[in-house]
Amino acid sequence: MEYANPHYLYFLLLLIPLIGWYIYKLRRMQASFKMSSAEPFRGISPGIRTYLRHFPFVLRLAAITLLIIVLARPQSVDSSEISKTEGIDIMLALDVSGSMLGQDFKPTRLEAAKKVAAEFINSRPNDKIGLVVFAGESFTQCPLTTDHRILLNLLNEVQFGLIEDGTAIGMGLANCVNRLKDSDSKSRVVILLTDGENNAGQIAPQTAAETAESYGIRVHTIAVGSKGRIPFRNPYTGRTDYQEFSMDTKILEKIAEMTGGEFFEATNNAKLKEVYDEIDKMEKYNISTNTVTRRKELYFPFALAALCVVAFELFLRRTMFRTIP
Repeated sequence: MEYANPHYLYFLLLLIPLIGWYIYKLRRMQASFKMSSAEPFRGISPGIRTYLRHFPFVLRLAAITLLIIVLARPQSVDSSEISKTEGIDIMLALDVSGSMLGQDFKPTRLEAAKKVAAEFINSRPNDKIGLVVFAGESFTQCPLTTDHRILLNLLNEVQFGLIEDGTAIGMGLANCVNRLKDSDSKSRVVILLTDGENNAGQIAPQTAAETAESYGIRVHTIAVGSKGRIPFRNPYTGRTDYQEFSMDTKILEKIAEMTGGEFFEATNNAKLKEVYDEIDKMEKYNISTNTVTRRKELYFPFALAALCVVAFELFLRRTMFRTIP
């Protein structure tokens, strides 16, 4: 409960001098007279009127208190917030080619990318997110969905060997654009992660980027992998050797620049986590909140109680506690 005019409650302090005045008046009104003996009055106890003689004054204090509360206008306040969340449609394009088995990331580039992508998905419950995987070809592992539990399960199933080996960056990006182009969301984003250079597929990366640009789709590109020779476990022989893989960072920079996105490089697990955290900060969904406040006046019961108390006090003063001047 709140008060529309809370400053009126300070008038309650006036009750203190009012009580003091009443006590002072009672003392001055005490009368005395002399008697030869008080024996005839011995054993007579005071009547109920004696004990209740201050009751009218208590009623007057109650009436004044209630009237001050009425002036302060007590109100009940009911506030409610109506929130509307507008998420972002995001397609993750994940490279699953053989080079993603490089062990410069722990345990491998692919497993590290899957782990960080899962954390990213969990941090964005209001977004529709989908997953495209690509190597020599590309296919949609999971379409845009808000059911992130299913998405995470499908992400966990991603591994090398799902499709023919190679690196079809253009095909992976084009597949994502195809999934986003008919979306009604005002913000559509692709996060493309790869560690190689385009060497497969029928669509060039720049052509796919131009298509994304025409639909207003931003593409953030992530180049994964450290430079130099890195440990690599051959999926066919099971032997671990050191190899050096080539990476075309220029085309990734070009894709990001053309579509209004950002280009990132990640050389280890910590750097990759930082990249996804940075993208998470950049791509914020919109939340609009409308606060509705309802107020209900509560002074009427106090006013009615004050009226009843005043009437009862006047009745008592004219009947049971009537005094002769």
